[in-house]
Amino acid sequence: MRPAGAIDRRYVARMRILVSNDDGIHSPGLAALAEVASEFGTVRVVAPDVERSSTGHAITASRPLSYRATRIGSLSAHRVNGTPADCVALGAHQWGKVDVVLSGLNLGFNLGNAIWHSGTVAAAKQATLLGLRAIALSGPAGAEDFEPFKPWIRQVLRTVLADQTSTLLNVNIPHNPRGLVWTRVSVRHYDGRIVPTKDPLGRDMFWFTVAPVKGTDEGTDRWAVEQGWVSLTPLRLDLTDENQLENVRARVPLDEQVAAVISPGPAPVEAAIAVQDDEAPHPMTGAVHSPAAGDSKV
Repeated sequence: MRPAGAIDRRYVARMRILVSNDDGIHSPGLAALAEVASEFGTVRVVAPDVERSSTGHAITASRPLSYRATRIGSLSAHRVNGTPADCVALGAHQWGKVDVVLSGLNLGFNLGNAIWHSGTVAAAKQATLLGLRAIALSGPAGAEDFEPFKPWIRQVLRTVLADQTSTLLNVNIPHNPRGLVWTRVSVRHYDGRIVPTKDPLGRDMFWFTVAPVKGTDEGTDRWAVEQGWVSLTPLRLDLTDENQLENVRARVPLDEQVAAVISPGPAPVEAAIAVQDDEAPHPMTGAVHSPAAGDSKV
């Protein structure tokens, strides 16, 4: 019997790992993550051609995307003129089979409310939308030497890849960690703020930035990093507030009982298609599935 946290080497040999980020193809954090990931399987890197930080889960639907081969050391890599979510969708499509997607190592923590607009987390979320396991990893913004982070990346991957139940994780690795802890998202405060400024012609301009948050709750991602622990936070795509849903149904009943009688089971196919036609463009339609002529498919 293998010890807890151990990975079957036969599984590792055939694991296909797609690595992306939002800091761009030339980020040293990306190279560090890809290097460690290569110990766990076959790695392919697909990342934005330039920095796309704080783009959230934006996708490109108004123009085609390019998919150009490049190198990161000895690893196969491609650069895309799109968002992190674009990169994961296109990379998974081009490769054909992916076992897990890793996003990072981001240059700057993604804690609390930052996960809403993080391109790093969005790449992992896109993987989950495609039915793939995914891990977003972030480190300190001022990091220059990534060697000290590699053992912790390795420990995170060894822990998480052995647990098949973990589908979407957000990981933050501080300087000189004490160990690894499971956490929840810190959402007590929103730390975004607007800073007015002027351009050279005196016209009003504005920076969107963040202010320090104090007094974070124990057990949260921000608390863990403040205390020097690697934070591992399981996420989910379903944003439903289930407690509030049950509460509001009890306090303000609407037409649920009538709907259950009149509309049992799935809607007719024609109705489902009509709703799809009225939706905003889907991340997996259009240009994402249509690489330009001559782009590599291998």
